[in-house]
This record gives sequence, structure tokens and C-alpha cells, in this order.
Amino acid sequence: MSTHKHFDKICCSFLAAILLLTLLFVNGQKLGVQASGLEMGYEARLFDTSRMHTIEIVMDDWDAFLDTCTNEEYANCTVVIDGEAYKNTGIRAKGNTSLTQVAAYGNNRYSFKLEFDHYNSQSTYYGLDKLCLNNLIQDNTYLKDYLVYQMMAQAGAAAPLCSFVNISVNGEVWGLYLAVEGIEEAFLTRSYGSDYGCLYKPDSMDMGGGAPDMDDFPDMAGSAPDMNDAAPDMAGGAPDMGSRAMGSDDVLLKYIDDDPDSYPNIFDNAKTDITTADQNRLIASLKALSSGSNLTETVAIDQVIRYFVVHNFVLNFDSYTGSMIHNYYLYEEDGRLAMLPWDYNLAFGGFSTGTSAGSLVNYPIDTPVSGGDTADRPMLAWIFQNEEYTKLYHQYMEEFITEYFDSGLFSRQIDTLKELLSPYVAEDPTKFCTYEEFETGIDTLKEFCLLRSESISRQLEGSLGSTSDTQEAASLVDVGDLDISDMGTMQLTQNSPQKGAGRELPAGNFPGQGQMQDAAGGSFPEQGEVQDAAGGNFPGQGQMPNRADNSFPGQDSMSAAPWALLAASLIILAGGLIFAFLYRRK
Repeated sequence: MSTHKHFDKICCSFLAAILLLTLLFVNGQKLGVQASGLEMGYEARLFDTSRMHTIEIVMDDWDAFLDTCTNEEYANCTVVIDGEAYKNTGIRAKGNTSLTQVAAYGNNRYSFKLEFDHYNSQSTYYGLDKLCLNNLIQDNTYLKDYLVYQMMAQAGAAAPLCSFVNISVNGEVWGLYLAVEGIEEAFLTRSYGSDYGCLYKPDSMDMGGGAPDMDDFPDMAGSAPDMNDAAPDMAGGAPDMGSRAMGSDDVLLKYIDDDPDSYPNIFDNAKTDITTADQNRLIASLKALSSGSNLTETVAIDQVIRYFVVHNFVLNFDSYTGSMIHNYYLYEEDGRLAMLPWDYNLAFGGFSTGTSAGSLVNYPIDTPVSGGDTADRPMLAWIFQNEEYTKLYHQYMEEFITEYFDSGLFSRQIDTLKELLSPYVAEDPTKFCTYEEFETGIDTLKEFCLLRSESISRQLEGSLGSTSDTQEAASLVDVGDLDISDMGTMQLTQNSPQKGAGRELPAGNFPGQGQMQDAAGGSFPEQGEVQDAAGGNFPGQGQMPNRADNSFPGQDSMSAAPWALLAASLIILAGGLIFAFLYRRK
């Protein structure tokens, strides 16, 4: 067979193409290609939001466990999720001031954290390692956390998955909770792939780095400080909630110096294993962030703007943009920083005791900080210090309003959720509000969001000021008799139905839930067979592979982009080999 005259050039071209595609596959994120996460098995199971799920906790000495919940110590239990049982699961109570509030309230409706891998590192729920069960305290709507995470996803920001679950304990109904994907290994793998970066949960109880003054914190019995004492109503304009923020410079994400010991509230709260190199890389990013330099290499621009679009819409001041400077995750990969959402039960003005509904509905989107100054929040300030980024922020905000609210999607979603939740709320034996307060709360939430979207539309078109010093009373959206407290507040009211109810659980079932027998053994009708919690086999569980091999049951496939690059490389390689065989030199 004859030799092609351009044989050498063609072979070199094939080789160059293969090398280029391989570089993209291996180093895509460093070259600006968006990281692709993995499709996890638990996504389409527990986090199918189209239906109500069930979680049954089988546990010896449940009352003794409740008595020690404020210690946040793990205990062993069996968890049955939609009929599939998982033995040797770690369970503990979770929360900050809410732990003390629940204890004072008297119904033991704590939030819980489930660790499937706590006692066995190989055990997961279809790849999920940690699951949070939120008790929906201070939220008459039952929807605040859920709705914010759905909004984040709608806006294109990374957010944990969540769904509603009916919980039973040892055969008796317990309450309606929100199940939330823990922001840990499984979340990172799903969102960023197996080669994910570093995760932190910055938090501090300091006052500017000094010793905390507990008089400045919310009343542990459930009352909230009035952070608007000195603020005029301004006919509904943006409130001034004071200039002092709680928290040291590291939780504000400010650059302090090059010493990792100067950032204890970040590095002591690392959620992934970190090295000295990781610390130095993050400090370098904070330094660039604080100076506003090299932002494209320092911030995940698109992700952070999309995060703040939703965050600034829902007005959660128990956060980075409020006075407490917490309730957020910081993600860093290859020097780029991103914010991840967490804990929104006090969103929609729930943290702003005494602030008028008009002030909150019309809160300016370009001066979104309460309890401080926007310039004092480096992770947010850069958006408003650069005209290009401010314009992009406004563009994403307009897209969010148009696609989610103006389209009617939000209203349909609220109506569907109210229909889904209503029978379960009515039968919830440990709820923090009456059923009537739930109905009023969810209707108020719907009205608040629609009015808020109208106000933001006016701010974007320029008929209403988008900063606190440009708003005029005549242009504000009229909120009528809207009462923000109907959605729930930081203070649990005395007339809530379960005050002092203790651990008494009424007989009967939640709608659609089968009865459980004694925790010591037996079967659970409609929930599959479960053996004794101390041992035996549990349907649907099986053996889980070690986390280190990045393989999870039900982890169906990786997103298409990186595999497409690999496939293209293999095709080109195969083509080159075929060509070489056909036109090989004699």
C-alpha cells in the first residue's frame, strides 16, 4: 500500500488534537470550563419534590435521647426512608439558639442531623452521607427554607436539595419536617464532581473580634432584639438597622494578614480536609478580594452574582448581609471563591422585628446590607464597585423576576405546595403554630413575594430608587395591611398550640402514612419489612462502597461535558490509528 505524501503532517495534527482535548478534560476548570457534578442516586428518590416522603425513626430510649439533645451528641438509630431502612445511622439534634428555644418551648421538636456514615464509613443513602431534618421553627409558612433553595436553583445558583417529610418515631407520629441535603461530601460531589475544592462554614460569636456581649444577641427564650429602634419608618423605605455588625473580620471575608492563625473562624470551621497550601491559597484570594483586584481569578463571578440575586430578594438578615455574619458556606477551588446558601427560616423579614412591611417589600437591591455597610462586605461589595458587574447583577435579577414571578410559576408553585402540605400540617402534633396561622402565613408569604417582585421591577426600570438614599415615598409599592409577623417571627408566641406539650404524642396517622409497630421488631405496613434495629438486613440498603473510590449506588452518570471531551479524544485517536494503518510507510 502506498504512503500518503502528507502522512507525517496528518499524524502530527491528530496527536495535537488529542493532546488539546486531554488538557481540556484534565484542566478544564483552570481554563475556564465550568466544573460538572455527578448525578447522584438520591436526587430522584428522597428529593423528588412532587410528593410527600416519609421518614420513620426506630430507636431505643427515645425519651432519654431527647433529654440530652442540647448536648448535640450522636446516638444510634434505624431510619426508614420511603420504606427503605438503614440501620446504624447516627442522629443528633442540630441548631444554635433554636436548640435552647425548643427546650424552653417544651415540645421537643428539635431539628435533627442524620449521618448515614457515622458508624460505618461505607454506608450512605444512595450516595448521600448527611441529611438535615429541619423543624421549621419560627416559620408559620413551613416554606421559607424550601422556597429559597428552589429560588436559588431557579436563578442558577448552587443550592442543597430539599423535600418535605412526615416523621414518625417508634410507631407514633412526630411532625412535618423539611429534609435538606447536607452541604458536605455528597453535595460537593453532586455539584462540582469528585475532584472538588475546599469548603468552609465561617461563623463567629465575636463582636468585632472581641468578647461577645450577650445583650446584643437574640433572647435565648425566643424573643428577638428590636434592631430598628433608631430607624424612622421612612414611609416604607429601607430601614437602618444600625451600623455595628457582630463578627470578626475573617467571617466578613476580609483580608487581615498572611498568618492562617488570624482566620480562626474560617479555618477552624473547615468542612473538608485542608492543608497549609489550601490556607495560603484562600488567604491570597481574600487579599485580592479585599483590594478588588484580579476578580475573574478570585471570584466565581456568575455563581456569586446569582446567589446574591436570590439572597437580596428574600431579605435574610440572619446572614452575611445582616448583623450576625453567619449562615453561609464558603467554597474555594483553584483560588476562586463562591457563596453557598444555608438556613433561611428567618428570611422574608423574619429577623427584622419591628420593621414595617413597606420597608421590607421596598428594600433597595443595590444597598442590601442591614446592620452595617455594603462596603464592609468584600464578597458583596465588588458587585457594586464595578459598573459591568452591577449591570450583570441587574440583568440576572430581571431574568429571575420575569421567569419566576411574571410567568406565574411562583404563584402556581405556592398553590400546589399549600394543597400538598395542608393535611399534614393539620395533623402535625408538634407544630409551632396553629393550622389557621399556617394558612394565614402561607398566604402572606405569597403576597409578600409578589409585592417584592413588583418593587424590584420598579427599581430595575428606574421608577423607584435602588439604593437607600434614592428611594422616594411616592414611588414605593403600597403594601396595604400586610403583616410580616404572620409568616412567623423570632419570638414564639404564647398561644401556639404545643406550648408546654412535652413529649405527648396523639394516636393516629398522618394522611397516607402506614402504622408502625413496636420499635423492638415487627413489620411496618406499607413501609417494607424491617428487622430489629440492632442487626439484620434492611431492604434497599445493601453494601455501600468506600467513599474514597467515588462510587455510589445509584450514581448513574457524570454530566455530559467532560465525557464528551474524552469521547472526542478517543474518536480522534482511533481515527489516527486507522489512518496510520492504511497509509503506513513501507
